[in-house]
Amino acid sequence: MRFSFLALALGSSLAIHAQELPTSYPQLVKDITPKLVEWRRHFHQNPELSNREFKTGAYIAAYLKSIGLEVKANVAKTGVVAILKGGKPGPVVALRADIDALPVTERVNIPFASKVTTEFNGQTVGVMHACGHDSHTSILMGTASVLKKMQADVPGTIVFLFQPAEEGAPANEEGGASLMIKEGALDNPKVEAVFGLHINSTIPVGEIQYKTGAFMASSDWFKIVVKGQGGHGSKPWKAIDPIASASQIIEGLQHIVSRQMELTKAPVVITVGAIQSGVRNNIIPETCEMLGTIRTLDSKMQKEVHERIRNTVKHIAASNGTEAEVTIDTKTLVTYNDPELVKLTLPFLEKAAGKGKVVTRDWDTGAEDFSFYGEKAPSFFFYLGGMPKDQDVNKAPQHHTADFYIDESGFDLGVKAFCQLVFDYAKSKK
Repeated sequence: MRFSFLALALGSSLAIHAQELPTSYPQLVKDITPKLVEWRRHFHQNPELSNREFKTGAYIAAYLKSIGLEVKANVAKTGVVAILKGGKPGPVVALRADIDALPVTERVNIPFASKVTTEFNGQTVGVMHACGHDSHTSILMGTASVLKKMQADVPGTIVFLFQPAEEGAPANEEGGASLMIKEGALDNPKVEAVFGLHINSTIPVGEIQYKTGAFMASSDWFKIVVKGQGGHGSKPWKAIDPIASASQIIEGLQHIVSRQMELTKAPVVITVGAIQSGVRNNIIPETCEMLGTIRTLDSKMQKEVHERIRNTVKHIAASNGTEAEVTIDTKTLVTYNDPELVKLTLPFLEKAAGKGKVVTRDWDTGAEDFSFYGEKAPSFFFYLGGMPKDQDVNKAPQHHTADFYIDESGFDLGVKAFCQLVFDYAKSKK
């Protein structure tokens, strides 16, 4: 069940009721801007994987305590929840940032490039903030700093959520937004609305993009284990080849997308991202394991895709004399922007970014566990531009890649957007 509320009148009446930020606000944002870059570079050089953000969480908690916030550390293992009680009455609003990095070896030639390595899935890998979570963390720390200095004028209570494991907890571990919620991050005090942002390497600095309703896809992870019969590579007729069967299964999965799903209703993506089988070039192995992801933007289609995957895998495997087991694990829901909350708060974002700088976009098959917060309270998640203004968007490095790059000059807009939402949303609720 999604929560919604009756939007108040917009237009001129909203302008009348909008809470004006204190006169000190512009200078406070200007003063904190160098720290945004400093913090981001610190986190970028010291990245930590999901549920292992021990030093990251400690750094965040220490700073928030130093400025006088009420701080709860080690939430959802390594996360931090901080609370600021404003000097004026108002609602309880949550602002969220994710803090984890990815198993990616950085290739960007910058002075603060990550040199960190670790063990992941039995391999030595680099660790990199290849999705911009270091930016989110610094922006939310800066927002907390600015709001704290305006505390006497802040309406209501602000809950700052520094969330670990957005990229997914390690196998057999809980983590991320769902664990934050399970441990009461939205309950004491009870949050009425949740806002979040995500830096984007293909959106120009200074621009905000959003979509009402279904915005980002649900994310399911699957594992398919194909079981055959081992043999000599020179005599495949005396074996049952699980690799050959797996190759047909991969093709069959793509036929689900292109021939079985109503793509005019909503996009569907099925991707096999890892295959593990065999140890030698002339040995037919006994098993082949595939790992992948499913992305959907409609909950009914999500369930249908799961059923079709199981049927496809079962029958293709059987046709090859193999057996196959399918495991599907739901990682996120559809990130859903409450339509009434979006309608209410868009003017606030426009005040922060400027006229013509807040634009609607198509839905995104990327996924976000921010989606779980929307099951507890109305939520609004939007993109913040991080691409240099002279960059060709077709050549801009993608997220989750070794060349991922963010222009730091747009971080202050993230702080402005959050602060404007806090003040104007509270006033609109009166």
